[in-house]
Amino acid sequence: MGFHHVGQSCLELLTSGDPPASASQSVGITGVSHRTQPVLTFCRDRVPLCCPVCGPVFLLQKTHRFIYCSDTGWAVGSEESDFEGWAFPFPGVMLIEDFVTQEEEAELVRLMDCDPWKLSQSGRRKQDYGPKVNFRKQKLKTEGFCGLPSFSREVVRRMGLYPGLEGFRPVEQCNLDYCPERGSAIDPHLDDAWLWGERLVSLNLLSPTVLSMCREAPGSLLLCSAPSAAPEALVDSVIAPSRSVLCQEVEVDVPLPRRSLLVLRGAARHQWKHAIHRRHIEARRVCVTFRELSAEFGPRGRQQELGQELLRIALSFQGRPV
Repeated sequence: MGFHHVGQSCLELLTSGDPPASASQSVGITGVSHRTQPVLTFCRDRVPLCCPVCGPVFLLQKTHRFIYCSDTGWAVGSEESDFEGWAFPFPGVMLIEDFVTQEEEAELVRLMDCDPWKLSQSGRRKQDYGPKVNFRKQKLKTEGFCGLPSFSREVVRRMGLYPGLEGFRPVEQCNLDYCPERGSAIDPHLDDAWLWGERLVSLNLLSPTVLSMCREAPGSLLLCSAPSAAPEALVDSVIAPSRSVLCQEVEVDVPLPRRSLLVLRGAARHQWKHAIHRRHIEARRVCVTFRELSAEFGPRGRQQELGQELLRIALSFQGRPV
């Protein structure tokens, strides 16, 4: 049923001991006119510059786009970019294509649509199956939570058949409905790590999209010539890095085919923020995300008993949206 790949290589970061001579050089600007502010394309963040005449000037930081390749586990510079043909290892991503059939997809969405959707942020609609959580105070309540929905039982069982998902027992399910007419999107973010565990698992339904990932870390990423070999052939080979790019200027696009299952873990889970941009929602899309418990709620964890109760409820598969 499709294929999967888990990136094995470690992400390498240079220290920031050799920063650009100025902030303007770091975004590729050699001069600032007091009459007209320069305009950059493909931008993400604002970078403050200090002009002795005008005072603070905010410029948009250039973003270099890389595409995740599931065959090699590397992020490769996009075509016609400054880093076309260059790449770096991007561990922690596992993609399983055709995880469900077309018939299963249609039935899953039909059953979701039998329950009400609640309006959420940024043009999304949602259905939550999980405990009520106050992440800021690190408190949760089980009131009203009666488990994951019955139609997810087979999905969860099937996950456990794949390497990398052994022992995955989700305690929360969140269905998100995206639609271009509502301008649906989700901003870059990291999922909580107090309650939710190592693996985030998402099932992409109804249309393909792109998960965009960025990292707000100092230093640079070491780049090598983009590999073309299969992951096994790269184990014993050493590709000497010969270029670098500022980490904060990188965005990695992870293509998500329709009916595919995505797993984030390790660096991709804890260090790289993930987002869905509006431009990547071209038709209705339903995302089903499953989350497991963190070690604090697992065996020998500080809240082991509460974790056991949450799992008992979740895996009863008797839930309705809360």
